[in-house]
Amino acid sequence: MASGQEKRSELDAKAKQGETVVPGGTGGKSLEAQEHLAEGRSKGGQTRKEQLGTEGYQETGSKGGQARKEQLGTEGYKEMGSKGGEARKEQLGTEGYKEMGSKGGEARKEQLGTEGYKEMGSKGGEARKEQMGTEGYKEMGRKVGLSTNEKSGQERVEEEGIKIDESKYRTKT
Repeated sequence: MASGQEKRSELDAKAKQGETVVPGGTGGKSLEAQEHLAEGRSKGGQTRKEQLGTEGYQETGSKGGQARKEQLGTEGYKEMGSKGGEARKEQLGTEGYKEMGSKGGEARKEQLGTEGYKEMGSKGGEARKEQMGTEGYKEMGRKVGLSTNEKSGQERVEEEGIKIDESKYRTKT
């Protein structure tokens, strides 16, 4: 396994080839430059958040996202998000990508406290159940329950010929 210094050297080499290796470091010509750019952009965002207040800042981001969605169309917007995730996974490697997701969840848990975090998950599940309807939600749960560390639920459904009625997945509008 690569040491921290070896990993930094690899990232620095990629940055020198023009690749963004630090989120928010776009345009930096080295790892260190990208780290400084990201830090400055983060501080700038915090300052703007303080100026607008949390709600105003969130609304600004939401409007920006909506404008981009209109430019690209819904399918293009979804594809952009998917490609962003895949690109980040390539940068970090599968293990690093999983760890990043885990750390994000842990950070949110610290912010909300264990009880608040559990409640958030429960409310999210209830909201999804309302959107899909009870039958669709149960059917989706069956498929998710088939997943293992080696295979997704979808892969097992395909390989083992398990019947899942995805027509029940319809989102209520």
